[in-house]
Amino acid sequence: MKDEKSVVYVVDDDPSVLRSVERFLRSAGYEVRTFTSALDFLNFPHQDTPGCLVLDVKMPDLGGLELQEHLVDRQIAFPVIFITGYGTIPMSVRAMKAGAVDFLQKPFLERDLLDVISGAIARDRQLKREQRDLRKLRNRLKTLTPREHEVFGLVASGMLNKQIAFELGTSEKTIKVHRARVMEKLGAESLADLVRYAEKLGIRSKEV
Repeated sequence: MKDEKSVVYVVDDDPSVLRSVERFLRSAGYEVRTFTSALDFLNFPHQDTPGCLVLDVKMPDLGGLELQEHLVDRQIAFPVIFITGYGTIPMSVRAMKAGAVDFLQKPFLERDLLDVISGAIARDRQLKREQRDLRKLRNRLKTLTPREHEVFGLVASGMLNKQIAFELGTSEKTIKVHRARVMEKLGAESLADLVRYAEKLGIRSKEV
């Protein structure tokens, strides 16, 4: 069963290909948006929902590889699946280095495209979930006081309460209070959670 909120975007300048791909994707349960040019897709207001992009390589005005580069430059994260009737090894290498999920030669089997799309959307859904979680964590981090920031960094670095107390010139009891508040504000249930959150936030030193 397909997630109703996921969307497959298809960009191809050949209307017959668009109709064919759209028809079998819809029959498989996907929501589909089609575009006859890369520029139309770039100008489309994209929503922050899981999805993937099925993209023809050669198109007038702006080709598929160039569109992929524009998306990277604009930090628009879409799993890209290329379809082409005349792909070359250098072309596929360029696409994969830029983050493409797969490179299918026309004519392709519908099942092959469906399998790749399923994996791409699952990957995008997981990525967007992680991005949402990180945004929430960063917002929680902003609620910490300066001293709680310090304690968080020191705890995440592996220091014991007594070591942190000595480092900050205060009592171990006070550090325990700060540590408890940090865990509550960040939604952590254990030391392992704090360490994991620090890694997600890119905290590598004793200071936040």
